[in-house]
Amino acid sequence: MPPRPGGRSLPWANPGAEAPTLSLIMPMLNEAAGIQAALAPLQGLRDAGTEIIVVDGGSHDNSVALAAPLADTLLVSDPGRARQMNLGAEHARAAALVFLHADTRLPADAVEHITQALTTHCWGRFDIHLEGHSRWLPMISRMMNLRSRLTGIATGDQCLFIRRTTFAAVGGFPDQPLMEDIELSQRLKRQQRPACISAKVVSSGRRWDKGGAWPTIYLMWRLRYRYWRGESAHQLVKDYHHAR
Repeated sequence: MPPRPGGRSLPWANPGAEAPTLSLIMPMLNEAAGIQAALAPLQGLRDAGTEIIVVDGGSHDNSVALAAPLADTLLVSDPGRARQMNLGAEHARAAALVFLHADTRLPADAVEHITQALTTHCWGRFDIHLEGHSRWLPMISRMMNLRSRLTGIATGDQCLFIRRTTFAAVGGFPDQPLMEDIELSQRLKRQQRPACISAKVVSSGRRWDKGGAWPTIYLMWRLRYRYWRGESAHQLVKDYHHAR
């Protein structure tokens, strides 16, 4: 596939290489109700040189047909967000990878923030604003942003962006069903602490709306603690789905 108009070389990319500015990778699974709304705002980025890669994990609805016209590449993978994002990274052509969840929206100037941050950092993430019904979501958002700044650990909801060479050096996302973003952050932090962009992505707070704010906070912290103690992500995901 030839490079889209607007693609350019960047200081941290291969000099003179013709490629997209960024490769944005979005995993999806049964997202027919919202995938067009997720991809439509990204079409301007495509015209400006961002490659959009959607990786489906075996949807049983109309997700693939709806997403295909709005992406440069659509791939089908075995289910599992880590596997899907790794497959997308394998097919990416840009020197920088952006991992965006289907229920998360970028700020208008996201590309400028990312390209600037990657001149001094090998990876980073955005602050987050959770959108939903619970009155606790603004506080939860602030807690997530503060915790990430203090620990240097980011979650997938915060839209991770990484130099492709760094992503390869740490082995990509671990092939596990939960905490793949936490594990990747820990590996990346050994290379360098993240660039923490104060501009906010807007992500769905449906997890907290559905399960209740405080029960969900307790569940997530309990799972993180158990993961830190060395429990298998395969066991944790069973408890996570049971609690949901």
